[in-house]
Amino acid sequence: MKYILVIGDGMADDPVLSLGMRTPLQYAKTPGMDMLASAGVLGSALTIPEGMPAGSDVAILSIFGCDPEKCFFGRAPLEAAAMGVRLSPGDVAYRCNMVTFEDGDMAFDEKKIVSHSAGSIDGAVSDAIITWLFETLPFKQAAEEAGVTIYPSSSFRHVVVQKAQSIKGIRLIPPHDHLGEPLGMYMPSGCDNAAVLGKLMRLAHGILEDHPYNAQRRKEGKLPANGIWFWAEGTAAELPGFTERYGKTGGIVSAVPLCQGIGVLIGLDVALVEGATGELDTNYEGKVDAVLGILESRDFAAVHIEAPDECTHDGDTKGKLQAIEWIDSRVVAPIADRLRRGGMDFRMLVLSDHKTLTASKSHGGGPVPYVLYDSRVDRKSGLSFCEDDAALGGCVRAGTDLMEMLFEES
Repeated sequence: MKYILVIGDGMADDPVLSLGMRTPLQYAKTPGMDMLASAGVLGSALTIPEGMPAGSDVAILSIFGCDPEKCFFGRAPLEAAAMGVRLSPGDVAYRCNMVTFEDGDMAFDEKKIVSHSAGSIDGAVSDAIITWLFETLPFKQAAEEAGVTIYPSSSFRHVVVQKAQSIKGIRLIPPHDHLGEPLGMYMPSGCDNAAVLGKLMRLAHGILEDHPYNAQRRKEGKLPANGIWFWAEGTAAELPGFTERYGKTGGIVSAVPLCQGIGVLIGLDVALVEGATGELDTNYEGKVDAVLGILESRDFAAVHIEAPDECTHDGDTKGKLQAIEWIDSRVVAPIADRLRRGGMDFRMLVLSDHKTLTASKSHGGGPVPYVLYDSRVDRKSGLSFCEDDAALGGCVRAGTDLMEMLFEES
């Protein structure tokens, strides 16, 4: 028996006016996932514990069986682990996004957050800009005084580690939750160290605004990477071992450092796929090959697709629909077909980690649909993979139960 987990990041949604009050999962053509839903167990799951923020960090920890109320120490330390960066006691890690702030002569705090990803900036360009920034006076001097070191990660997401600083009381806000809003009220706050981070953000904008790369990006009609944004703070993380807990070996395929870091910390192999971007243009076929390669010698493989989430944050409803359809036709269906042709019994869990809401371009809580398919069983329910049909099934009240369900332990 082989076990597969497919996470379509942010696929779940609320009804969308432009889609005739259907959700993207209802609107998109998903024959592969619909077949699994009709044959398998369809239901909803609460992947975000009550009172915790709706995000992939909390949700994916939960899906992998790690209780986020006990194991969550912040998103950035998980991403740092994926890069081989282990935090020492007293260190703090932050996500450092390349972002786009509104152009204009208004005061910094009055500028709006235009893009949380600098227009889905290319990884190599992002690395070049952030490296240049941290090597340029006076930013280099200010970063050294703050005890801050940058770890470029070949995407709009970088990781910063700060030595020997307190984050008690700090308030750092995800930029993707406040697109189109003035940034001043969302700047770091809550403790003395927040002022240090805010100073770096203001200084970075002044330096990056006139960077040659950004002049070229504007000329090409692209958004400039004219700012940085610190968030997702956390300290050193320890997670329970996957094989020790479930008795299964496995690996994970993802372009996103968060998922890679969770994999590293729970002891899964991490497969890196050339051309995997975390965007709509990711290498779907390469990810499928990596999943099947893992299953040749392991019991379990997980694949994470970021594209629906990123498209929603960018206000690209058409892109979200395309991402969902490609997850169906280029990931779920090919994995199932190739395992069937190989005569392999398998169980496959497909779900969205959390809702990403088209209306607000931000994450949302509440139950998300899941389907648990067993190649040995066909329930012939006629249901499809969407929020409404999933609501007809039972609701898994704790996302941490999902892995045990996949492995037939509950």
